[in-house]
Parts: sequence; C-alpha cells; structure tokens
Amino acid sequence: MEEEKQQQPPQGASYTYWVREATADAAPLPLPKKLSTNDLITSQSQPPTLGSVWNRAGTWEEKNLNKWATDRIKELLVSVGSLEFSCGKAEITEVSKCLGDAFLVTVRNKKRVGYTYELTLKIKGEWTVKEEKKNVKAHIDIPEFSFGELDDLQMEVRLSDEKDLPQQDKQQINRDLKLFLKPVREKLLQFEQELKDR
Repeated sequence: MEEEKQQQPPQGASYTYWVREATADAAPLPLPKKLSTNDLITSQSQPPTLGSVWNRAGTWEEKNLNKWATDRIKELLVSVGSLEFSCGKAEITEVSKCLGDAFLVTVRNKKRVGYTYELTLKIKGEWTVKEEKKNVKAHIDIPEFSFGELDDLQMEVRLSDEKDLPQQDKQQINRDLKLFLKPVREKLLQFEQELKDR
C-alpha cells in the first residue's frame, strides 16, 4: 500500500500538499512507448469531429450566427416578389424590423441549430377602389417565431394610409395582405434549411 506523507510548503508558500511514496504493491508508472508508423496512420484515419479544432472531444461549443441569419432573412423575404390579388397587387419593399438570435451548438459531437426572431415587413401596393387606383402602404408584423414552429406563423396587418378608404375596402386589403403568409413561410423554411446545413 502506498504511504502518504504531508510535505511542508516551501518557505513563503501558503499551501500544503501530499506526496505518495511508491511501495512494492503500488501500480508501476507507465513506460514511454515509441509510436510506429501504423499507430500514426490509425490515429489520423479517425473520423473528423464537428466544431472547432480545439474541441476534439466534441463537448459544448456555441457559435453566434446573428449577423448571417439577420442578413439572410432580409434577403429572402424581400425576394418574395409581387403578389396579385383580385383588386390589386403588393410587394414587400423592406424588412424594417428583424430582431432575434440564431446559433449553432455542438454538443457531444452533434450539431444543433436554433433561432428566435420577430419581424416587421414594409408593404407597398396598389388597389382598385371604386374604379379608382389607390396606392396603399402597410406593415405586416410577425410576432416571435422559433426553429421548428413555422406551421404556427402568425401575421398582423397594419394599414398606413387608410383615412380615405371605406371600411369594406380596408377589410379586403387586410385579407389580401394576409396572403403573404404562405410565401413568407416558404422563405423562412428555406432559411431554416440553410441554417441546418451550415
């Protein structure tokens, strides 16, 4: 059995430590072994790990993707193009609010991605109201949505220039603008796939 002796700290040190003295029944110290060429080839042929080079064990590693994600969401949504309705047409001219977080996490050598965002889209359109063409500006608010929750995506429409529009026409324009839900959802699904592939 190994014996443990308390050693006094060097003069001026503020700690003590224990030293084991080897005895006959103690496990022998490992002997150095020269690696063969075969050992080197075997160690190099192991599958690569995910994440950074320093994280070979594949433990927790988180990467912030906010800049890429925000830019990509804006780019995809503006590319939706113009939608035609029974009495007019409209397009997304700008993503005026795009707040949220996107990240990639490597845990136990498995990649996981996630995000949470909220958006406001600027809409510009033209509708025929009582045989007169009217330019309409609106905003579509998309409250908080997250990874894997796009089936539950919600939109709220706010008309900017509604003073001279009859109530019935406002309701029609509101219904028309809610048709942006499908193409917006498709673009966000594309974003989600691109995020998974990063």
